[in-house]
Amino acid sequence: MLTKDQFQELAKKAIAATTFPECSVNAASVENTFVRFALNGVTTSGFVVNQSLSISVTKEGKTGNTSVDELDEKAIRDAVRAAEQLAMLSPPNPENVPPLGPQKYSAVDNWVDSTARARNPVLVPHVKAVIDAAKAKGLVAAGYFERNAGHFAIANKAGNFGFGRYTDAYLSATVRNPEGTSSGWASQPAVKIEDISGEAIGRIASEKCMKWKNPVKLEPGKYTVVLEPTAVGDLLPLMAFSLQARAAEEGRSFMSKKGGGTLVGDKMFPEFITVRSDPFHKLNPALPWGNGGLPSAPMTWIEKGVVKNLFYDRYYAMKAGKEPTPFPAGILLEGGEKSLDELIAGVERGLLVTRFWYIRVVNPQTVQLTGLTRDGLFLIENGKVTSPVVNFRFNESPVRMLQNTVAMGRPVRTRGGESGMIAPPLVVKDFNFSSISDAV
Repeated sequence: MLTKDQFQELAKKAIAATTFPECSVNAASVENTFVRFALNGVTTSGFVVNQSLSISVTKEGKTGNTSVDELDEKAIRDAVRAAEQLAMLSPPNPENVPPLGPQKYSAVDNWVDSTARARNPVLVPHVKAVIDAAKAKGLVAAGYFERNAGHFAIANKAGNFGFGRYTDAYLSATVRNPEGTSSGWASQPAVKIEDISGEAIGRIASEKCMKWKNPVKLEPGKYTVVLEPTAVGDLLPLMAFSLQARAAEEGRSFMSKKGGGTLVGDKMFPEFITVRSDPFHKLNPALPWGNGGLPSAPMTWIEKGVVKNLFYDRYYAMKAGKEPTPFPAGILLEGGEKSLDELIAGVERGLLVTRFWYIRVVNPQTVQLTGLTRDGLFLIENGKVTSPVVNFRFNESPVRMLQNTVAMGRPVRTRGGESGMIAPPLVVKDFNFSSISDAV
């Protein structure tokens, strides 16, 4: 992968190639190793190296962008010329802000050498463990195991430069019976690849598949639910995009106050709800900068139920006379100490949700979402999981989800089909299921 010094040299070449007063460069050098499996066998194995340079130039408020993955001098000069030509064809951006000068970025990174070095000899045994767990029960496994290692840099003509790196790994598996009528799923993301267990993923997915046989149909409606951490992580990050100060002050957000203003300082959630973002959390990788090169920093958005902060991008911060804030990257919901089983034991009647799928926004202002339950929906009666349930479509907001939360468990890092975060399992009352979904 490209080093910090190599990134600096590439950025200098790009910046030197333009006469425009503003030029910004984003660079990436990423390795991806993966194993894909299906029908109880490996189907694809790959090792991919990508490197790219994204160049943005601005003159008189007009901006042009281009990117290139050939990094010789000619290719860089040609990319800069293309960006300049696009800029001159573009209208001036009324919200353009001047580039940042030199910034101080955190040296903290989530880099683990063992993850960066991992190849098939490390990945394949975990894939085999998943397949073996499925075959032992007469089931069929499919899934994906990948590990990523990346070096990243930003630079601009105003003298700013930043370098960051991280590693990450992720194993997910779907296990079905041969007839395709029952399905179970499990996944595990980790910065340190040794923290991933194919045996555990295979066992959990296989057990869910075995239990989700001959599901019963229940009527749609509002149910108390126990959401596994992945289900929480599927929904809550979508609320982060609604923490924008501009949308709130313009009346376009759930953070908007009737009659004007925002709900900052108001108690909107139960006292045990605290939502933070921490780009330097050891379990969840992120870069030391955010949009526009602003240094990343931990932020508290909701503290003990009270709205504490909103996200101000650089343009709107200047307009509102505020300091810009980092985007809420690395969202985490603080939790309690109870296990998932202990949460289930406290529910008289409800539903256990493994995860959600195909999530889409219905109403941006209220963050109302719709989607489907998948790969393990179960009835809870008198504190015990009693029977599988046919899947539902839901119509619900993560805002209401937090407001209706009555209990929380221990947080873990999650990654589902849509998004991920550090989240605990939750017990939520009055979760709205709008219709039955007959799909497996």
